[in-house]
Amino acid sequence: MHIFIKMKKSLTQKIEIPEGVEAHIVENKLTVKGKEGEISKGFEIGEIDFKIKDKTIILHHEKATKREKKTMNTIAAHIKNMIKGVQEKFTYKLKICFSHFPVTVDVKGDNATIKNFLGEKIPRIVKIPKGVEVNADKTQITITSVDKELAGQAAANFESSTKVKGRDRRVFQDGIHMIEKAGREI
Repeated sequence: MHIFIKMKKSLTQKIEIPEGVEAHIVENKLTVKGKEGEISKGFEIGEIDFKIKDKTIILHHEKATKREKKTMNTIAAHIKNMIKGVQEKFTYKLKICFSHFPVTVDVKGDNATIKNFLGEKIPRIVKIPKGVEVNADKTQITITSVDKELAGQAAANFESSTKVKGRDRRVFQDGIHMIEKAGREI
């Protein structure tokens, strides 16, 4: 008979706040301000201590198990993305691909209209999240935002709106495809 004992040890994660960036914590909601903008996000922290001390965000748990360790690593990754986003906006680039019918993309407010996709008469509407800037020209769409999750969601909305169903993807390659994701090529 084996008895499994959970290992409990003290864990601490420290995230430095760089110059030109301000951070404030109210309960479990973190607000980060920088030269590009401001992001606020609430976290499910459980029993993890979450505080700011001397330009450092500290995540600490005295008797952490694997669950607390996973939670701390996830929260730390989100905080690093927030800090990076307020210093320099995240940019996603998408390519408009078509072989026969020329596709046009018009951006107005919080909606984008994709016209003449596969020769369709009814335009496709794409929802753009608030806080995201979208610029479209004839062959490329550029999405920028201080929030990495919103920029990624906007790019995914464009990609999924032009997904071709019921046809061979090797033959019908029309659509909007991501070519650059948060600064790195795909």
